[in-house]
Amino acid sequence: MRHTISVLVENKFGVLARISGLFSGRGFNIDTLNVAPTHDPALSRITVVVVGDDSVLDQINKQLVKLINVIEVVDFKEGQAVERELVLVKIKADSRSRAEIIQIVDIFRAKIINVAADSVIVEITGDEGKINGFLSLIESFGVIEIARTGKLAMRR
Repeated sequence: MRHTISVLVENKFGVLARISGLFSGRGFNIDTLNVAPTHDPALSRITVVVVGDDSVLDQINKQLVKLINVIEVVDFKEGQAVERELVLVKIKADSRSRAEIIQIVDIFRAKIINVAADSVIVEITGDEGKINGFLSLIESFGVIEIARTGKLAMRR
């Protein structure tokens, strides 16, 4: 089962290493990991997406709460959170394909943020389904490079 876990932590040296070490020490591969300060510069939010057994993940959540500098741990269940991801994708684009790419970008409410003679860079945000749908449509033009943030989540 896929789990999205949000961990509110003190913004201190070594916190991320301890948290990621807890997952790897239990044999869990982290699918996505996102870390950033909150509105309070003394705190950061770590969003981790992992695939694993519910009972083992429950134990990891209990161990996360016990770690130094961890303030809150939330394992979001289906539908409990708003989830988004940001993707930057550089797509091959010549004069013939550019109009079709722009049309797909508009349909997905994405933005073209850079245009070059042979490529465009597109910014898209959304849930995993929207992102994957967009990527599958533009794949035929030729994807040069992709940068993804990983999932962010916030309780509804």
